[in-house]
Amino acid sequence: MAKTFVAWLTGVGTPSAVRTGGGRVRPDRQREVRAGSDAMVRVAVATLWSTPDAVRPIDSRALGRTADIPSWVASMSAEQQIGDGVLSQLLLGERVRVDEVRDDGWVRVVALQQPGARDRRGYPGWIPAEQLSQAGSGDTPAGDDTTLVVDATSTDLRATPGGPVVLANVMIGTRLMPLGELVDGWWPVGAGDGLMWVAAADVTTLGQPAAALEVASRLRGVPYVWGGLSAYGIDCSGLVHLSWRRCGVVLPRDAADQADATRSVPLGSERPGDLYFFARPGRRIHHVGIVTGSRRMLHACYTQRRVVEEPLPEAREATLVAAHRVVG
Repeated sequence: MAKTFVAWLTGVGTPSAVRTGGGRVRPDRQREVRAGSDAMVRVAVATLWSTPDAVRPIDSRALGRTADIPSWVASMSAEQQIGDGVLSQLLLGERVRVDEVRDDGWVRVVALQQPGARDRRGYPGWIPAEQLSQAGSGDTPAGDDTTLVVDATSTDLRATPGGPVVLANVMIGTRLMPLGELVDGWWPVGAGDGLMWVAAADVTTLGQPAAALEVASRLRGVPYVWGGLSAYGIDCSGLVHLSWRRCGVVLPRDAADQADATRSVPLGSERPGDLYFFARPGRRIHHVGIVTGSRRMLHACYTQRRVVEEPLPEAREATLVAAHRVVG
């Protein structure tokens, strides 16, 4: 029989978890997340951890029902932003497969919408149980031209049209399921804990074309955060994944896997919107950037600790190994 974890969570918009040390989360309201089934992210951004023990005291803002990613990133030093405990992040409504549920409130999952070589099903890691809801068969947006996608860098979901904020900082690229007709410039959507409202100006339909390079350009200046996948902190492959995700294209999460999933083009024939990949001799690809011109790229730069657009520095030229194009 699949193990069931009953998380005691508080109501929407109130603190819902206490971190008790050693990565332990004390849950506060009832919600079932079962091993062997699918669940969905119910916070704006959920962080995927390598292990529960990798969580540091400074990471408490990223935990719980009211995960506050902007303040978490702002609270960290540049060195703390590159800790290797973070593997990736998941957006509101993103579906996961639950592999294990622990009594301390942690769940081992596979992120089904983030392909990678680590697991043929998706990207594996650990998430607090209270950041998930058990998924039903009709909970995932269809992914067609009726699905809404957040086009603003971030937006807030509200209890009523123009009313109180229920869920803040919902990220660009997040898919939302419309539940009715437009009302005075507001869409009713299904997300997180039920019906909420999003400003029509902040979303578009998934079928509307968007250029990934233009999307990525809006994230210029965002801090570099290892494993980050938000407009508050992002890494090199996260920038690529999120930008194409906004356009309805699912790319792998890591740079080396992104190279495997895209088509090589001869260096010198690349064009804006293609990808540059970098590797040291005899090593796997370790970095990716989006081509903006001949030997220029937009990328989340580890050394400058932010998203920048620049000509390839000499050190990058020395490790440039390929140009690729996203097809389809």
